[in-house]
Amino acid sequence: MTGRPEATRARVPDRQARAIRLGPRSVAALVLVSAVGVVAFGWPFLAPPASAVNAHAQDAPWLFAGLLVLLVAVVAAAVSESGLGAKAVAMLGVLAATGAALRPVGAGTAGIEPMFFLMVLSGRVLGPGFGFVLGAVTMFASALLTGGVGPWMPFQMLSMGWFTMGAGLLPGGDRLRGRAEPALLAAYGFVAAFAYGTAMNMAGWPFLGRLASRIAFDPGAAVPENLARFVAYCAATSLGWDLGRALVTVALTLTLGPAVLRALRRATRRAAFETPVTFEDG
Repeated sequence: MTGRPEATRARVPDRQARAIRLGPRSVAALVLVSAVGVVAFGWPFLAPPASAVNAHAQDAPWLFAGLLVLLVAVVAAAVSESGLGAKAVAMLGVLAATGAALRPVGAGTAGIEPMFFLMVLSGRVLGPGFGFVLGAVTMFASALLTGGVGPWMPFQMLSMGWFTMGAGLLPGGDRLRGRAEPALLAAYGFVAAFAYGTAMNMAGWPFLGRLASRIAFDPGAAVPENLARFVAYCAATSLGWDLGRALVTVALTLTLGPAVLRALRRATRRAAFETPVTFEDG
């Protein structure tokens, strides 16, 4: 015998298609936006108490709202460099519209936010580039849908872009299947749901003023004191909501995740994003 029968050979999953593959310009733009985003979120712990930033603490949300321009630049760079086709645009539109429609579900009920589960699965199947664009566009669309437009919107777009992109960066995208994959995504969703909530807390916490003196940001205090205030702020205002979001994401990922992953992969294969379009002479 010259080899093992075909039927007994282990089948290796096909390489997972990507609707957007980040190139050098897209990566550079994304790194720039992320670096500015870290400063925009974390400046209360980065700026010295006597700095000019702390002197203008109440003006910061409007200044950092300029992040929206950088986010649009990242999207434009990713689209132009990857040659985003009509099929990928259609996929982006459908998923963004679905995510935006899911966001108001459970409004007023702590933690019922099913859009996070969809973002995790979409980022996993379609990759980090598509994930970042999808997260940012979905949050922008949902803000328009719910009337939640304000200086906080760029922070939400960037946070959701990171959230969805992170799912695309998880290991085993081409090989990990079966029960292990939903378990991995559920674990990521649990942690990332808390990370999203913490990031958004950091965006809003410095602007409480002195209305809640024990948990509000104090521009003149040292970093350890402000860190203690921030932890108290998170525990008092959003811990229950973040926990609910994390648990809902885990529950939906474990129950609906396998079916949604199969559907997304089937749609991706049929779309053949990476196959160039050719025209035959008739």
